Amino acid sequence: MSLVLYGHPFSSYTQKVLIALYENDTPFEFRCLGPDTPQHSAEWLRRWPLRKFPLLVDGERNIVETSIIIEYLQLVHPGPVRLLPADPMAALDVRFLDRFFDLHVMNPVQHAVGGALTGDPVKRQEGLVLAEKKLALAYAWLEGQPTGRTWAAGADFTLADCAAAPALFYADWTYRISEAFPMLRAYRARLLARPSFTRAVEEARPFRPLFPLGAPDRD
Repeated sequence: MSLVLYGHPFSSYTQKVLIALYENDTPFEFRCLGPDTPQHSAEWLRRWPLRKFPLLVDGERNIVETSIIIEYLQLVHPGPVRLLPADPMAALDVRFLDRFFDLHVMNPVQHAVGGALTGDPVKRQEGLVLAEKKLALAYAWLEGQPTGRTWAAGADFTLADCAAAPALFYADWTYRISEAFPMLRAYRARLLARPSFTRAVEEARPFRPLFPLGAPDRD
């Protein structure tokens, strides 16, 4: 087996890549990074000393950054589900939405989580306030997008949805998506029902106590 993925099941960005792999039934070996697998951590750091995961290894080639990993998979290990459109302008729209979910949804969540992990009540509150402000803007923008779309960029499941699924999953735990955003809530529900993301969510379920802001039972 040539493909190896280093990451953690509870990591949003690991899940983003797992969704892409599951969508196309791409064979790979998953190497979980944690205290019980020091050998995996040592090899991961040897290959990518910047200490970020996930990391995809294809033979001797190391591929990092989730969006690049997913594009690489489409180029080198394509499957029936095309996650980036062939049309350049359509692909640009997908790339934009991918960046939107990473930068304007997932980043505020990580900021809030980071504040909570410090154990400092002041930093926890500051992180939550900033995240809520930014997420409220992101939710409102997403709700205002064209109606009738099944997935982020239209009728087809794409790279943008791989980013959206874990981002909205954890965002709702951090700052609940209210009934004022019915289309966004419905989209999040469709993502949760997508088999590739359902599988990622179930694989991560044992780690929910790690989420410092509380892990709701509703998902």
